Amino acid sequence: MRNYTLFAFLLFSITNFAQIKGIITDDKGNPLPFVSVFEENTYSGTTSNDQGVYQLNVKEIGKNKIVFQYLGFKTQKITVASDVKTVTLNVKMQEESYTLNEVVIDPKNNPANAIIKSAIANRKENSDKTKRYTADFYSKGMFKVKDLPKKILGQKVDLGEDMASNLDSTGTGILYLSETISKLTFEKPDKVKEKIIASKISGNNRGYSYNTASLSTYDFYENTVEFNINLISPIAYNAFNYYKYTLEGTFFDENNQQINKIKVTPKRDKEPVFEGYIYIIDDSFAIYAVDFEIKGYRMKQEFTEAMNLKQTFTYNPKNKIWAKNAQTLAFSAGAFGIKFSGKFNYVYSNYEFPDSFEKKTFGKEIVAFETNANKKDDAYWNEIRPIPLTLEESTDYTKKDSLLTIRKSQKYIDSVDAKNNKFKVFDVLTGYNYKNTFKNYSFEYKGLLDPTSMSFNTVQGYNLGTGFSFRKWNEDNGKMTSIGTDFNYGFSDERFRVTGVFMHRFNAINYATIWASGGTKTAQFNKAEPITKLVNSISSLFFKDNYMKLYNLEFAQINYAQDIANGVNLNAQLAYEQRKPLFNTTDYSFFKREDVYSSNNPLAPNDFDTPGFDKHHLFKANLTAKINFGNKYISRPDGRYNVRNEKYPTLFVAFEKGFAGSDKKYEFENLAASVKYDVLLGNKGIIGMNLRGGKFFNAENIAFMDYRHFNGNQTHIGSSSRYLDVFNLMPYYANSTNDSYFELHSEYNDTGFIMNKIPLLNKLKSTLNLGFHTLAIPDRKPYSEFTAGLDNLGFGKFKLFRIDYVHSFQGAKEQNGVVFGLKILNALD
Repeated sequence: MRNYTLFAFLLFSITNFAQIKGIITDDKGNPLPFVSVFEENTYSGTTSNDQGVYQLNVKEIGKNKIVFQYLGFKTQKITVASDVKTVTLNVKMQEESYTLNEVVIDPKNNPANAIIKSAIANRKENSDKTKRYTADFYSKGMFKVKDLPKKILGQKVDLGEDMASNLDSTGTGILYLSETISKLTFEKPDKVKEKIIASKISGNNRGYSYNTASLSTYDFYENTVEFNINLISPIAYNAFNYYKYTLEGTFFDENNQQINKIKVTPKRDKEPVFEGYIYIIDDSFAIYAVDFEIKGYRMKQEFTEAMNLKQTFTYNPKNKIWAKNAQTLAFSAGAFGIKFSGKFNYVYSNYEFPDSFEKKTFGKEIVAFETNANKKDDAYWNEIRPIPLTLEESTDYTKKDSLLTIRKSQKYIDSVDAKNNKFKVFDVLTGYNYKNTFKNYSFEYKGLLDPTSMSFNTVQGYNLGTGFSFRKWNEDNGKMTSIGTDFNYGFSDERFRVTGVFMHRFNAINYATIWASGGTKTAQFNKAEPITKLVNSISSLFFKDNYMKLYNLEFAQINYAQDIANGVNLNAQLAYEQRKPLFNTTDYSFFKREDVYSSNNPLAPNDFDTPGFDKHHLFKANLTAKINFGNKYISRPDGRYNVRNEKYPTLFVAFEKGFAGSDKKYEFENLAASVKYDVLLGNKGIIGMNLRGGKFFNAENIAFMDYRHFNGNQTHIGSSSRYLDVFNLMPYYANSTNDSYFELHSEYNDTGFIMNKIPLLNKLKSTLNLGFHTLAIPDRKPYSEFTAGLDNLGFGKFKLFRIDYVHSFQGAKEQNGVVFGLKILNALD
């Protein structure tokens, strides 16, 4: 039945559409890519591919006037008169003859400035003409790699057998090729509904392309255009603070409208700006086209060398609206001698501009895929695809699709797994993975030299860990099950500890998940673990500072979580915990061997005999709700993917109860809430805020690990990219409380807005960070910090460092210090 339906659809398409196709070249026979081709007085169009080949579907063949528009060349309008279904029309385009009246250009009388000022003045009017629309959308994306080595910094580059086979002997080839056909409904500023009709990924008949219209909207009528950070539009209200303009010439299009070609030059190199050309239509001062280059360092994307963005617009004299008909985004990037490149082509056609939409047109679902969107065959794509495939793209599809059946066979998959699953002697130390791809399960052994399981602390001394895990998954319904165990042995306390965990995710729609865990481990009194194992090991072995305070935890717990509504996730936990105090068992360090470590008692660092608490047990129940306000989502047949709306905050609300303790005094209730919010300031930066508060009830004599602890830092080393959850100079347990509390963390990152304007410092390509942190608890003076520092520091493309000056005060006690941010530590620990 499905095949019959597809045949009927194709038959209908063929009998109701005709096709005009051909090759577009310059007068020397060189192919011209990205030429806009459309039927006059319509928004039905396409573009040529990299080889100058185009194909345009028209509703009927008769006397069709086809327009060929290309930047730098004269627009051509050709009448096609034929009664056949397929017409071959090769076009040779002539270079545009620009004219420029002889004027004396001086800073006070620059004709380009006058045009840009008019474009800015008419920006809202021109933007409102396309305020709401429906359109057909097509995209094609490709990633390529060149000179990929076998190893990087001694580590083997593992792309997987399928991807690696796409590269030649020099490590060059196409890594990814995909296409999307969709129906788009849009209303400014950000209301969108997109229905994916067809999705195709080369060599992957199960994949769903991410080339969506909702992720490719670059609107220069807005003041800023987002590329990782907000770049200033050349016709923004404050554009003259960032750009210089030169009128390079004018020409007339097929509608006899004068087009002004204006060169856009940044005033300062390190600013978040574009450079290139913008074409402005005289009289209406709408955008005719843009051709911009974007430097990677201007986007704070150091590994990206440059991007090139081109847009062309089509005019319809019936409604007098210029609408974007084509867009190309190309980029080049690289590191370690490897070069990456990519290109995304977009075609918008068949616009309609309604005066309004029905009230329920837009919802939280921004993208939805038809059930069989990734099952369309070649006949469908050959008929519907507006941009013909290049020879390279066609070869890639043919090669990968022909190998797909083989690669999906159990014989091939098992042979690949057998190669990758070979056990080597050194795997005992470094770890081992066994994978059965056909049956969708894997085993993992961490090895004895797993960097996340090797550390030093004063309770265990050197301690070594390893572990085993099993995972099984189902790609169709999102189910996943895993079970694992971790082993840890402390050489100083001569204690062997084991933990285990079981997890099962029921689906990828509401992400209903249950997991259970238990065993014995050493735990920090602050369960947020403010000091990492690596940083603590360095602090102890090199500086004789043991900031990590530990106790022995024997536990069993079960959790259940799921999305219960759009943007609302609920997590319930029930746990049994038995806590035992621990003492230092070693005084070893590399240096300062005559010094003595502080005790393991966080309340009495100089008391080596008194335990921090008495041995006891307690049951704990916890219920936490996470609410992403304004949450949107993408629906795919294999799952639902949340898209957080950055305009709204995220709220956490939690209730915790300790009960059935070995002593009544350990039981308590705690109510807590927090709000995380980023205030976006356009090109002027971002203010991040994290507000948290809570209140304990019946908690006068609870155990210290159940207190509310705050993330301090005594190491002067920062390991996170943002300091919105930490007090940079506060001792780890100096302000822990079992009463009420309120804490505020705020941080302003200028994203280069200020730093780009300071001579010499702008060469660092860094960002300025200003922060304020405060904590209020009963019966104590508030603790506060002011910070000022630079982020995005490093060498060449590696911007891994940050440095902050911190001034803190609590009552009469003041402290000054410097925190060195090493963002890579967070990934290593």
